[in-house]
Amino acid sequence: MLEFDTSVDQLAVIKVIGVGGGGNNAVNRMIEHGVQGVDFIAVNTDAQALNLSKAEIKLQIGTKLTRGLGAGANPEVGKKAAEESREQLEEVLRGADMVFVTAGMGGGTGTGAAPVIAQIARDLGALTVGVVTRPFTFEGRKRQTQAIGGIGGMKESVDTLIVIPNDKLLQIVDKSTPMLEAFREADNVLRQGVQGISDLIATPGLINLDFADVKTIMSNKGSALMGIGIATGENRAAEAAKKAISSPLLESSIDGAKGVLMNITGGSNLSLFEVQEAADIVASASDEEVNMIFGSVINENLKDEIIVTVIATGFSEEAIQQQRNTTRPTLNTNRQAAQQQQAPIREQRQDVHVQQEQPRQNQQNYVQDDMLEVPAFLRNRKNRG
Repeated sequence: MLEFDTSVDQLAVIKVIGVGGGGNNAVNRMIEHGVQGVDFIAVNTDAQALNLSKAEIKLQIGTKLTRGLGAGANPEVGKKAAEESREQLEEVLRGADMVFVTAGMGGGTGTGAAPVIAQIARDLGALTVGVVTRPFTFEGRKRQTQAIGGIGGMKESVDTLIVIPNDKLLQIVDKSTPMLEAFREADNVLRQGVQGISDLIATPGLINLDFADVKTIMSNKGSALMGIGIATGENRAAEAAKKAISSPLLESSIDGAKGVLMNITGGSNLSLFEVQEAADIVASASDEEVNMIFGSVINENLKDEIIVTVIATGFSEEAIQQQRNTTRPTLNTNRQAAQQQQAPIREQRQDVHVQQEQPRQNQQNYVQDDMLEVPAFLRNRKNRG
């Protein structure tokens, strides 16, 4: 049975810190999309790039080391820059209940500084979630090697690390999409990784997801994966849910997850039946013992669209490695249908929360520096079926 949590506790303090070019771009996109209830922080070694950030807090790190000229694609410089500015980083992160650290792996500042910043946040007692990208193969072996080191450092420094594999995005993006347009849309995946969680907790003045539940699913959980599904039409909820759990971004089957957090976002016509339908599909594809929580956000701008974001946590590294660089099989809808008939909804804790998301701003400004630290993502939603 669905549970409705109508108690409103003091809202958790959530801070989103974008590190390096890719992280700064992702923060700008979140601000442009009107993400509410979080504090934005932009961190960079490059003073010129930092000036283009829309974040309310901008912090140039490693001023003595780099003199504001960037890390030169050297992660060691990025790491030393963060260590040089440790006191300032502690100051801007202090007081947070939850910190998202977002960055593109493979370059200098994001790769080197993000693990240091994540460890600072965790040492301050915040639930710390990393949302990072693994570079395309075509970006070269050096960036790949540096990214592996950065991701390894992040895993040791965060509670949960969501790694977005750029190569898998090639299975989604339209072949005719211009590269610049793809890069301009790229940080949507970083934004949705953060917003899919933060919206359920931090939308001010409305019913909120229990932060303690989120902490249970994301605290000390290691590797996590994210799937996104978007659909319209008569069966939009079911289709969006199926797309999310069969997304190429999910490098391992969702049934290997120990925890699942699900966000169902739709327009004002989003129905309770659709929320239940989408949740049933994700639940039936998950392990019977999984701890699953989900919520629903209302976004007036979506009209007929439904977006389902699934964050699956607690994967073993072996399970991810086994399926990495392989094509996921299509979803077995017959098996799912049978499971749904047998168990309309699992007897596991599932909390439904309906919130109002502020209308998104139609701002077009974009930071164009260090584009390769940003993944190529989906084509514009208006072109999606």
